Order: sequence, then structure tokens, then C-alpha cells
Amino acid sequence: MGISDDAKNKAEDLKGRGKEAAGSLSGDDNLKNEGKGDQASAEGKQKLTDAADAVKGKVDDVKDKLTGH
Repeated sequence: MGISDDAKNKAEDLKGRGKEAAGSLSGDDNLKNEGKGDQASAEGKQKLTDAADAVKGKVDDVKDKLTGH
């Protein structure tokens, strides 16, 4: 995964925070809830990205041990 995925997830989180704030200020519960949903989605995607990066790191460790690096 990587840095671009981290940036996309952070951007989605920030967009969600903005929607939630705008919904709170305007009294628009639908917009507020949509913002919370965007934030939850970004958090889930970030956890998947982190897990994939961890697995890749372990695979690389095993490959290094097998090849003697």
C-alpha cells in the first residue's frame, strides 16, 4: 500500500470532519451523519492499509532470511 493510500485516507477523514462540522453548524443531521460515515470509512481503510503494510514487512523479512540478506 503506502503513502498515497495514507494520504487518500487522511483526505477522506478530513472531508468527513468538514461535513460533520458543517452539518452541526447548519443543523443538517443528514450531512453530519454522512461526515461521520466518511470518517468511519477512512478509519477502516487506514486499518486495512496498516495491516497490509505489516504483512508485506513480514513477507519481506522472510524473503530476506531465505535469500541470506
